[in-house]
Amino acid sequence: MAAARASRGAWRDDASGWLVAARAVPSPNFDARPAHARVELLVVHHISLPAGRFSGDAVERLFTNRLDASAHPSFAELRELRVSAHFLLRRRGELLQFVDTDRRAWHAGVSRFLGRERCNDFSIGVELEGDETHRFTEAQYRRLRTLIAALRERHPLRWIAGHSDIAAERKRDPGPHFEWSRVHAMREARELVRPY
Repeated sequence: MAAARASRGAWRDDASGWLVAARAVPSPNFDARPAHARVELLVVHHISLPAGRFSGDAVERLFTNRLDASAHPSFAELRELRVSAHFLLRRRGELLQFVDTDRRAWHAGVSRFLGRERCNDFSIGVELEGDETHRFTEAQYRRLRTLIAALRERHPLRWIAGHSDIAAERKRDPGPHFEWSRVHAMREARELVRPY
């Protein structure tokens, strides 16, 4: 009963996977999960647009198909891209949500986890505003801890992985500055396994 009460407190309502603590920025880039899919995997990414810049709304615009491809030379290659994640964790700890966690966000791409293809089917994608050369912030780790706690109230998460773990040929995020040891030390994440 306590878990049900906590879940209703963390989530907008029992029928939706929208988190109260997150600013909702609905993305059109999602679809239904396969019937009977269990959300068991949390995938950690990093993102910055342009690369290395941690301000502005370019990531929001990318995930909502409103990015002006002429605003920066590096955006040209993103013109036709249709992607999203469930959550974005900004440098100061602000949490944005783009897709209902009961739906499939388009974050993992071609991917494999423990022999299972199509990780979007059974995962939640969390983007941390960052890159491969900067450390993530204390505020991001604190918010990630509370996010994991809320997600575990609603979904049977068992695993945690980096994008590089599930798409090693294509991706390197969350990168060398993401402190996996800090995540594993979190009480809320202690039972989540990273099998790499």
